Amino acid sequence: MRSIISLSILRALSGVGAAFVFPNAVALLTITNPPDKARNISVGLFGAMAPIGAAGGSVFPALFGQLTQWWWLFFFLALLGSVSFGLFIIIVPGEPTPMDPLGNVDYIGAYLGVSGLILFNFVWTQSALVGWSVPYIYALLIASILHMAGFVIWEVRFAAEPIMPMNIWGSPSFSMMIVSSFVSFMGFGMLIWYLTAWQAELRGYTMLRNAATNAPLAVGGAGAALLSAKVVRHLAAQYILAIGSTATLVSLLLVATMPVQQTYWAQAFPAILLGSLGPDFVFTASQLIASGTVRRDQQGLAGSLIGTILSYGLATGLGFAGTVEHYTNNNGKYLARGYRNGLHLGMGMAGVAIVLSLAFVRIPRDRREGWGEEQMGPEVTLPRAET
Repeated sequence: MRSIISLSILRALSGVGAAFVFPNAVALLTITNPPDKARNISVGLFGAMAPIGAAGGSVFPALFGQLTQWWWLFFFLALLGSVSFGLFIIIVPGEPTPMDPLGNVDYIGAYLGVSGLILFNFVWTQSALVGWSVPYIYALLIASILHMAGFVIWEVRFAAEPIMPMNIWGSPSFSMMIVSSFVSFMGFGMLIWYLTAWQAELRGYTMLRNAATNAPLAVGGAGAALLSAKVVRHLAAQYILAIGSTATLVSLLLVATMPVQQTYWAQAFPAILLGSLGPDFVFTASQLIASGTVRRDQQGLAGSLIGTILSYGLATGLGFAGTVEHYTNNNGKYLARGYRNGLHLGMGMAGVAIVLSLAFVRIPRDRREGWGEEQMGPEVTLPRAET
């Protein structure tokens, strides 16, 4: 069963597992903790696990892949998952009464939304390999657009209990915050991918050496997540998002201007250290803002929406960058040129995120203590922006 097909299927199942864990973890944090300093720190600590996990996650595959047979990694991860599952059962408190015990699953909405996103992502990742001369790329792109259009129509007009209530998009600031975070994570995904590829393909780093270069990601990212949880009470959301996107932009610039051969400490190290600030500022600020502006029974939806958008940005951004690389590296003859052009696209994405944040997001500093009445009502209400 060590084929690419079985590996792809099992990889998809692991993504399903993460999709179950992520929104429920965020919902648990945001429902049990009212808006205050403690919740900010809790969400910040949760956000800090991403860079720590990313750095550790690059070490173990390198360790198993370089020193033993690669499939032993998956036995190790299965054991790790079993331990985590047991800890969840023992430690995580349960709800005595579900938020919506009579709720139903919107299967049609789930199918249309998930299928549209998967097809759209597949089009861009596959086009990076085969180009746009293959007819099925266009057919699948049209199918993805039709699925997403059908999802919106179904949710607005027909769904009795929509999987995504459209009133959550009621504020222009909320919508622009989502878009800004999405394109910012597209740029960050390009940064990590091309920095790793640069060191492996152009500089000949081994897997373990490449993994070791990610250590600043854990240190800087953990610090950034905690710092962003603090500054959310002192800075308006648009500035926090802009700071994170600016860090990503500068990091992309550092990598895009590197010579092919250079010491790691000159540009790669500051790029990954500074780049670690970007996603954590964006993630923590987005989670705190989103969870603080919707009703308690929509906390899981808000967390799921943010997590889906950011993860989707990471994956889709690589498809966009791969397409640019495919058409500019002369069939793999000029790898560095293709990498640089992909990084330039990432810089453009980060720049768009900065502009969207500063021009269209207007959510004030979050200094609330406790639940507000607007969060207990039936409608999604955002706090008024400071003037």
